[in-house]
Amino acid sequence: MSMNYEEAARRAKTLNPQIIEEFRANGGKVKNFPGPEFLLLHTRGARTNQPHITPVRYIKDGHAYVIVASNAGSPRNPNWYYNILAHPNEVMIEVGTEQLNVHATVAPPAERERLFAELVRQAPDFAKAQEGTSRIMPMVLLERVAEKG
Repeated sequence: MSMNYEEAARRAKTLNPQIIEEFRANGGKVKNFPGPEFLLLHTRGARTNQPHITPVRYIKDGHAYVIVASNAGSPRNPNWYYNILAHPNEVMIEVGTEQLNVHATVAPPAERERLFAELVRQAPDFAKAQEGTSRIMPMVLLERVAEKG
């Protein structure tokens, strides 16, 4: 039985704090989720400027961490997507036990298709999420920025 995006959103609100806790307690590992590993995405609210932490599954493409704005197949992109559009240079990720400052960019259409195909190869459930919505789920590249100093 598949769940609709409202149910998935409610489930995420409950699960996200548990995923974050497990991620940090286990050196970046989260059990019971098939496919790509998680990273913790730190953003500032597009409207509120408040800090947010969202667990997101990722794949690697060269040096970039790649995430998809799936929002469980919702007709709307997830809030974190709007946060990175508003503040692309103020994004931090936790990967394993590392914290990295990253610059976020949305993949252009041809690159998006290539990256999405690779994501689906690693995690077929994302194909179902894409089929469940009329919007094209954006692929976002997170590339490490040099530390200042």
